[in-house]
Amino acid sequence: MKPFNPAVGTAATPSSLKVMTVNTHKGFTALNRKFILPELRDAVRTVGADVVFLQEVLGTHSRHSRRIDNWPEAPHYEFLADTMWPQFAYGRNAVYPRGHHGNAVLSKFPIIHFKNHDVSIVGPEKRGLLHCVLRLPGRPVDVHAICAHLGLAENHRLQQLELLCNIVRDEVPADAPLIVAGDFNDWRGRAHDILAQGAALREVFVHANGSAARTFPSRFPLLPLDRIYVRNAGVHAPVVLPRKPWSHLSDHAPLVAEIEL
Repeated sequence: MKPFNPAVGTAATPSSLKVMTVNTHKGFTALNRKFILPELRDAVRTVGADVVFLQEVLGTHSRHSRRIDNWPEAPHYEFLADTMWPQFAYGRNAVYPRGHHGNAVLSKFPIIHFKNHDVSIVGPEKRGLLHCVLRLPGRPVDVHAICAHLGLAENHRLQQLELLCNIVRDEVPADAPLIVAGDFNDWRGRAHDILAQGAALREVFVHANGSAARTFPSRFPLLPLDRIYVRNAGVHAPVVLPRKPWSHLSDHAPLVAEIEL
């Protein structure tokens, strides 16, 4: 995480946060045909989100860094943060001989604390929940943000959702605004009831439109895999970002919403 700077952030007390969630696919197009992280950074910047939830973001990869000419020297989450998000946190989930990847949160406001929870179930899949605490100027209660990337197997996801509920109960004050966003891989929609009953979370697209947004695959979205859940917060105008240019930049369509505090 970048060191906390009390001067970082907006002086006025914000009444809402614009949030975005996107699976970066490690900076490559589908099937890893082309490295497009610089294009992805430019596109993410145009959204102007206050907080960005990233999944499958690379920390380092020794082979790619040698072979790809425009590979950034900084970790991908730091490269994406650039000068627009002065605060960032990274949760390393999958570690392999050439490098590692995981979840990240980019923030225009100070991240005063973060913790990465390993929620991997027995097997090859490594998954995590990155919990960040954001301090907004003039607000008496901190905002909690959890970036999620759950497993492909349904029985793994069910266990991970219960772990998420436990984290919320143990680490998030009952009156604190909470945003949970990311790639849930929950094509059957089991997460909604579990998170509503276990953590009082509601999904913003379900609340606004009656159903979760279809996000995968981004070229012709069929499955509602990506989500934004909130507690102690309102929501305005959740949107799925359009296929152009996003279907070229990620295999998941990004989600954006204005969260009212």
